[in-house]
Amino acid sequence: MTQVTAMLVMFVLYGMLPAAGLYLGYRGIKKVTAPKMLEYKAMPQLGYIPEKSLPVEVKTALDQINQKGEKLRVIYGDTNNDGKIDDKDTVNETYIMIQNLMDRHIPLAVADYRRLHDLDMGGGALADTTKIKHSNVTGKEALLDVLSTINTQFDDLLNASYHQDGQKLLATNRYLQQRFDNPIASTQIEHSSSQEIGNRDSGDATSSAIENPSNKAPKAEDIKL
Repeated sequence: MTQVTAMLVMFVLYGMLPAAGLYLGYRGIKKVTAPKMLEYKAMPQLGYIPEKSLPVEVKTALDQINQKGEKLRVIYGDTNNDGKIDDKDTVNETYIMIQNLMDRHIPLAVADYRRLHDLDMGGGALADTTKIKHSNVTGKEALLDVLSTINTQFDDLLNASYHQDGQKLLATNRYLQQRFDNPIASTQIEHSSSQEIGNRDSGDATSSAIENPSNKAPKAEDIKL
């Protein structure tokens, strides 16, 4: 082993490997100790929220709104039923309202609560226990009221969509019943008509055969020996 090779081996063993170990150890410790972050895909404007900064009731309400809002966006946004929301879809007031709630009103309400939460140096107890001036609710209760109102509105929209689509199914069934009402009688009529046409064609053929017989007796001049 040459001197240069030996120096390279020493550099790898005593330089690069310890440095890589320290870096990986730092990343691992940072990942373990980092606070768990909440993400709501249907409401990207909320960003990543530390789990400890929201009460359990608020997280539950946001989870429900996130799921319902995602369904409602597809129901009221994908008007041409092609599986995606784009410029080909017709924008309606309901879809705009859903967008405003999820992109603007909910993120603002959560941000207001988090500011109240961060004002307290004792873990957020102020926002959960102290009544807001000129009201009878705490910061936590005020946020839950906002989320409850939106949650109820989303339930009403989903319920309305269910009944609307159900009425379409009922209308389709009524149409089919009227279209195919008494199928046996219809078949018999069609069969009788076919028989009449067949008999008429057969009678015409018989008359033609009588008038113009095809098996005429041969004439004497036609017979060749």
